[in-house]
Amino acid sequence: MAEEPTQGDSAARRERLVEGLRAYGGQHAEMSRGFAAWLGLHSTDAVALLEIIGAEERGGSLSPARLGERIPLSSGATTALLNRLEAAGHIVRTREHADRRIVTLHSSAHIQERADEFFCPLGVRVDALLDRYPPELLDRFEELLGEMCTAMNAHLAEMDQPDQPDQPDQPDQPDQPDHGG
Repeated sequence: MAEEPTQGDSAARRERLVEGLRAYGGQHAEMSRGFAAWLGLHSTDAVALLEIIGAEERGGSLSPARLGERIPLSSGATTALLNRLEAAGHIVRTREHADRRIVTLHSSAHIQERADEFFCPLGVRVDALLDRYPPELLDRFEELLGEMCTAMNAHLAEMDQPDQPDQPDQPDQPDQPDHGG
């Protein structure tokens, strides 16, 4: 008969998983910095390019406002970044919606080729690694990652809420005269 996991076991497992995800996130950030250096760009510019390319690979696109939310930058900083990327020929801004005020960001063909050149060797390694696991296990892991992201997003949203007072609101008290005490 298998023993039920204890609270300590669950906490230790959570710590190992979170540490593994943190380490992977750090390595992912290091790859982004390497991509930036390889292209001769500032790291924020390369991260923006990767966001634009990623949206396209998922069959979508980004607006400047959505990009600014994702990386997070102010509207002015996002505009300056996009001006640099467009001047370098890395992106194209289009107006393809009925509402011509809506701008859509697209990567240029040459930057797609450079990204593929940089990231494809890693993709081959990751594909070989994932091929060692049954699809059902990968489906469960994908589900776990999605749920962990949802939990993190909910926590971040709560952190963005203004502080709530610890005590219930007290009815306004009438001003008391100051007796010089």
